[in-house]
Amino acid sequence: MRLGINLGYWGAGMDGDNLAVAQEADRLGYDVCWAAEAYGSDAPTVLSWVAAKTERIDVGSAIMQIPARQPAMTAMTAATLDSLSGGRFRLGLGVSGPQVSEGWYGVKFDKPLARTREYVEIVRKAMSRERLTYEGEHWTLPLPDGPGKPIKLTVHPQREHIPLYIAAIGPKNLEQTGEIADGALLIFPSAEHLEETALRHLRAGREKAGLTMDGFDVHPTLPLALGDDIDALADIFRPYTALYVGGMGSRKQNFYNQLAQRMGYEKQAAEIQDKYLAGDKTGAAAAVPRQLIDQTTLLGSVERIADRMKAYAEAGVTTLTLAPAGFTLDERLAALRAGTEALERAGLA
Repeated sequence: MRLGINLGYWGAGMDGDNLAVAQEADRLGYDVCWAAEAYGSDAPTVLSWVAAKTERIDVGSAIMQIPARQPAMTAMTAATLDSLSGGRFRLGLGVSGPQVSEGWYGVKFDKPLARTREYVEIVRKAMSRERLTYEGEHWTLPLPDGPGKPIKLTVHPQREHIPLYIAAIGPKNLEQTGEIADGALLIFPSAEHLEETALRHLRAGREKAGLTMDGFDVHPTLPLALGDDIDALADIFRPYTALYVGGMGSRKQNFYNQLAQRMGYEKQAAEIQDKYLAGDKTGAAAAVPRQLIDQTTLLGSVERIADRMKAYAEAGVTTLTLAPAGFTLDERLAALRAGTEALERAGLA
C-alpha cells in the first residue's frame, strides 16, 4: 500500500507550513501530494508551486471541479502540469455540490453522472491530441453551424496517459467511476464498511467495462493525529466531521450525510444535520459519535495507526492519503513521519 498526502485548501492559515509538509513527504517517499479547491484557492496554481519545489512526489488535484472549467481547458491544464512537473501530475475530478455549482459557478447541478461521463470522454480525447470533435447531451464540439473547427492540443504531455481519478461517494457515481476512471478518491472511508459502501460498486463498474480491479487505485483520504488520548484526538475532528455530515450541501442533497447513514449512523446523521443547519455548530460537533470519527481517521500511537493501516489494506485500499493534523508545523511533520513508520510496522511498505 502506498501513501499520499493531502494539503487541503490553500489559504486556511497554514500556507507556509504546507510547502514544508509537501517537501518532507517528498523526502520520505510519499507517492502523491494532493491539493483541493472549493471557492477559494484553485488547485492547479497550488500544484504548480508544489511541483516546482519538490523532486519526486506526484502532484494531484483532489479535486478540480467539473463546473469550474470547460473540459478542453481541463485537458490543457493537465497536459501543462504534466509537462512542467516531468510527468508527475494526476488529474482528480469531481462535480462539487449543488450550492457551489449553481451559486459560485452558475452551472446547473443536473444529471451529474451524465455530465461527468461526457466530461471525462472529452478530456481524454483532448489529452490524446486527437482533433477534438464530440456530440453529447451536454457538450457539442465544434458548435454546429458556426466558425468553429476541430483542433488538437498543441502541448505534449510528458506521458501518453495521465492518471484520471474521480471523487465519488454515492453508489451510482462509484460504479461509473469504476467504469471510466483510473482511480477513486474517497472521503470518510471506514475499513469496516468499505466493501459495502464503495468497493462493491467500483467492482461492478469495472466488470461493466470488462475490467478487473487490477491497476485501479482505491484512494481514500484520512486525517491522522498522533497521541495517547484517543478521545482528545477524536475531538480535534469533531468540527470537520460535523461540517461535512451536517452542513456540506442542502438537507436533501448532502452526500456525506447519506454516506454516514449507509454506515449505520442514521439517527446520529439526522441529529448532526438538524443542529448544524439550525446554526448550532457546537451542538452538531458534540453529536458526532466518537466511533464514527475513529472509523474514518487514524488516531493514536504508531502501533495503533499501523493496525488500522493493515485493516485498510486488507479491505482493498491501494493508496492511503493522509491529512496530518497538528497545531504547529513540528506536530504535522511528526504525524507525517509517523505515517511512514506505521506503514513499515504494518509490513506494507
